[in-house]
Amino acid sequence: MEAKAICRNLRIAPRKVRLVADLVRGMRVNEALVQLQFNLKRSATPVSKLVRSAVANYKQLPDATGADIDGLVIKAIWVDEGPTARRFMPRAQGRATTIRKRSSHITVVVGQKDSSGAEA
Repeated sequence: MEAKAICRNLRIAPRKVRLVADLVRGMRVNEALVQLQFNLKRSATPVSKLVRSAVANYKQLPDATGADIDGLVIKAIWVDEGPTARRFMPRAQGRATTIRKRSSHITVVVGQKDSSGAEA
């Protein structure tokens, strides 16, 4: 049983958001929220809100009435590139260079830890 949450068009470059996503991937939700709370990166706040949203989505599942919320794990988190806004900056001798303002799409999947115990 899994639930997911998606944040689209976040105006932070994907390369910067992936640093925070890699930090919490595979963690228990409670531990991940503590990590994100004390992380100084700007993308830690939207990732934290997204994890909380995924947990709230999990609580709304019909099968999750008796499930243990404390046992939830971030099963997957990935950051895709969103639309890029292009701006121009004037340069010397009448030229202009492009400034790319990148955005991100973040997806978080939470679920119960696999109880199989067998590793491949």
